Amino acid sequence: MSGTGRMEREADEIERRYEEDRLMLERRSEEFEVIEEVFDRLTLEGIYKLIRRKVIDRIHGVLKAGKEARIYWGESPEGRELAIKIYYTATAEFRRGMLKYIDGDPRFRRVRKDLRGLIYTWTQKEFKNLKLAEEAGVNAPRAIAFYRNILVMTFIGKDGVPAPLLREVDLTEPEDFYRRLLREMRLLYIRARLVHGDLSEYNIMVSEEAPVIFDISQAVLIAHPMSDALIRRDIGNVNAYFRRLGVEVFNDKTVELWVRGGAEDLS
Repeated sequence: MSGTGRMEREADEIERRYEEDRLMLERRSEEFEVIEEVFDRLTLEGIYKLIRRKVIDRIHGVLKAGKEARIYWGESPEGRELAIKIYYTATAEFRRGMLKYIDGDPRFRRVRKDLRGLIYTWTQKEFKNLKLAEEAGVNAPRAIAFYRNILVMTFIGKDGVPAPLLREVDLTEPEDFYRRLLREMRLLYIRARLVHGDLSEYNIMVSEEAPVIFDISQAVLIAHPMSDALIRRDIGNVNAYFRRLGVEVFNDKTVELWVRGGAEDLS
């Protein structure tokens, strides 16, 4: 067989598999037309791959559409609810913001600096950060799988309705919630060796009256050169929010010392 003939056959086979997978996803997804409209072919191929791997069985509706990514509600083959985060691959503004959180991270010494390569690294970074959080016992979504710009996590909520954000909830015991959140921050720092870096009432969910920390892609290792500034920003954001709720918060420096493991108790 000539080289040209072999290449044509391979191209035909790729096209055939692409069409089969497209039809398979269409049968599984109520939102297929939206997914196909928003994301490029490489992203769609990534979704098909995760379906073939039996990570995803169905994709239902959009939970959140932001400037960096869309999050979909989905199901696993076992019927477990999933949150499927798909990063856009054509957001130049996002590229400028992400580099500072990747540079200096020893886990990603060789990173493609083109936009798609950076976003693939960003997805992998969020997956690894979630794994570290899980191992540390932090209350956060559990990472299940990732491929290219697609991250699959456990769904925080029930029947397709996500748990509310902290800013959307009138806490019955805000003082208790504040202390529980500080404990989660301490676990993240001491055991996961991570600083969230963008913690606020916008990326903390309330599930069963407990804080769930999410949106952890920008989190950095405590050895990262930005970690000191980021932990102070996180503490400042958290204290400012609970102060507005009327909670008598601890001094920022006291919280920082405790989160870093330098004191046995807050009193």
